[in-house]
Amino acid sequence: MRIAVLTGGGDCPGLNAAIRAIVKRGTTEHGHSIIGFRDGWRGFLDGDSVPLDRNDVRGTLVLGGTMLGTARCHPHEEPGGLERVQEIVEGEKLDAIICIGGDGTLNAASKVGETGVPVIGIPKTIDNDVAGTDVSIGFDTAMMIATEAIDRLHSTAESHNRVMVVEVMGRHCGWIAVCAGIASGADIILAPEEPFDIDKISKSIQRRHHRQQGFSIVTVAEGATPAKGTSWDSEGTHNDKGNPIAGEMGAHVTRAIEARTGFETRLTVLGYVQRGGTPTPRDRFLATRMGVAAIDAATEGVTQKFAALRGEKIKMVDLKEAAGKSQRVPKDILDVVRGL
Repeated sequence: MRIAVLTGGGDCPGLNAAIRAIVKRGTTEHGHSIIGFRDGWRGFLDGDSVPLDRNDVRGTLVLGGTMLGTARCHPHEEPGGLERVQEIVEGEKLDAIICIGGDGTLNAASKVGETGVPVIGIPKTIDNDVAGTDVSIGFDTAMMIATEAIDRLHSTAESHNRVMVVEVMGRHCGWIAVCAGIASGADIILAPEEPFDIDKISKSIQRRHHRQQGFSIVTVAEGATPAKGTSWDSEGTHNDKGNPIAGEMGAHVTRAIEARTGFETRLTVLGYVQRGGTPTPRDRFLATRMGVAAIDAATEGVTQKFAALRGEKIKMVDLKEAAGKSQRVPKDILDVVRGL
């Protein structure tokens, strides 16, 4: 069989581990030819491919990013894109395409699959917002990076009696903010799932300081939003497409807290630091399991599905379970935040 593999959307730690698993398992165990397409669906539409064998993936397990490159491109949104995908599949004599990506890439894979092209997905995103899987590749590393950063800010906040605001990624879902915030002992956690009241937050910080807790740590997801009817000016936090602008929500929260409390307040925006670097052992392990599951499924002719972690097992789930959906932080985890 000839199996294509591509990575789409934003990069994250663990992508190379998944590619490595697909190539090693596919060539050694199944005798397949693996064809890598550069720069995601954009490279696929351009026919920009390269054969991959065991030598090509040697030493890549610990590397961040993606050896194939990536781009934000969806065939169903390009003029003639779906037809072009079919042309490439026929021209390259491909038996299946394995797409490693987030909600956008997997949604595109679902649209491609509807045309009859055999497609298999692997979920990756540091935001952990792909529906249908408990965890996606890249989340564990991002959470570790954010947790370590917040841990480091504790000493500075305490030494200077400051309020430290830390903005992390999370446009529509607050997994990094909530999980890293809980793990690092943040005092206030703001996530998109629960709109906030800046006045209540400021009063909470004032109460902490009056109890001789002279510093506070506030973790903010970039997509956090104020509750309706509260005293808040969020103008300039979103672009013309309605997406949060990195750094803006953190900056607004920082200024608002300082104005309302009179306490010195400083902002740290982690930004792309969360997406780079060496993947954690957990992400390497998850990516390897998902890569093996995907290439095994292709071998068995199981397509139009993606590898999902359900409990402790990897299961092949219909792509439609992820297409156009988001996995938001559930209420029971948000309740943990309130309980602390």
